[in-house]
Formats: sequence, structure tokens, C-alpha cells
Amino acid sequence: EVQLVESGGGLVQPGGSLRLSCAASGFTFSSYAMSWVRQAPGKGLEWVSVINSGGIRSSYADSVKGRFTISRDVAKNTVSLQMNSLKPDDTAVYYCNVRVAVAPWQDYTYWGQGTQVTVAS
Repeated sequence: EVQLVESGGGLVQPGGSLRLSCAASGFTFSSYAMSWVRQAPGKGLEWVSVINSGGIRSSYADSVKGRFTISRDVAKNTVSLQMNSLKPDDTAVYYCNVRVAVAPWQDYTYWGQGTQVTVAS
């Protein structure tokens, strides 16, 4: 029932920008923090950013701080990641995820299908 669908990825030159979006459904969007995680080729998962349920507080990995901005639109059940000054090292599949309470004392993390971001000349 919970679904997360990422979009907005593509090919961009170094120094360029992309805006990723994640459409959420199947849960009370406004009750949960949302995260972005990425996986570069041949590497493990790397946490990128998180925004709290109210959209007031956010955190970023050191590698993207100052260049990426996370936001959410409660009315549209979406979370976005604005990526500026992109570097080749930002090349990765980007996923949004959410940890949802499915039972008392039991949470489950849902992942989207991912969207590919490629930064290259």
C-alpha cells in the first residue's frame, strides 16, 4: 500500500542542477520524516538528507551540505531534493524512503524504485 515514486533524474553537466521529486502514498505523509539515500556505482548506500515530519528541520551529509536542499509539500504528499553545483561524485541512483509505523513497536522502511542521476561532461 505504501508507495514512493522518484522522478527528476537524468544527465547533467558538472556544475549543473537537478530537482528530484518523490511522490508518496499509502500512509499519513505529514506524520513521518522523509529521507533521501543514494548509491553510486560499485558503492554502498549513502544517506544524503532527511526532513522531519513538519518540514521544519533538515539535515545533510557533509558531502552535499550547501549544495542540496530538501523540502516537502504536505498538500501534494511530495518530498523534493534540489541539487545544485553537481559534481561527478554525485552520480548515483537516488532513493527516497520513509520509516512507517506498521504496528505497535514495529516500524518498516519503504523505498522507492530510485532515479538515476548522472553528472558528466
